[in-house]
Amino acid sequence: MSIAAILRELEQEHATTRRVLERVPEEKLSWKPHSKSMSLGELALHVAMSPGYIASNWALQDVVQFGGGGHTPTPSSTNEILAAHDDSVTKTRDALIQLGDEGLAKPWKGQVNGTTVVEMPKSALVRVIVLNHTYHHRGQLSVYLRLLDVPVPSIYGPSADENPFAART
Repeated sequence: MSIAAILRELEQEHATTRRVLERVPEEKLSWKPHSKSMSLGELALHVAMSPGYIASNWALQDVVQFGGGGHTPTPSSTNEILAAHDDSVTKTRDALIQLGDEGLAKPWKGQVNGTTVVEMPKSALVRVIVLNHTYHHRGQLSVYLRLLDVPVPSIYGPSADENPFAART
């Protein structure tokens, strides 16, 4: 895996993520499918912000001290979510360029009170936590949209609402 390949993936996936985030209805930001779930707004902002935060704050360090766990703030508008996403893409891109191919091979540790709780090469951190983590939560977000009867955009293929492969007449 090279930084160039990761950046190509980031460009493709961020466009898809933005299409999903654009569908988030502002009037439903506080909606939750279950009492233990994040609200629609919290989940959307988590999807928007996580890659940039993790890439710029974790991947550029060799050891990260985890605190008591943060809470994603509740956004007040869809535009706030989209702006956070755009900013996150820039931060992710900049951090990956700074990390470089050589940086991907370096080890990374996450610690709690000085005790290592997770350890992996930075290439795995980028793949699993910066990228796959986002795709996972984007999938959750698409389910939230379906439950709210909001048209779900095509992500990796047709959705029940959008088929970019259908013949055009």
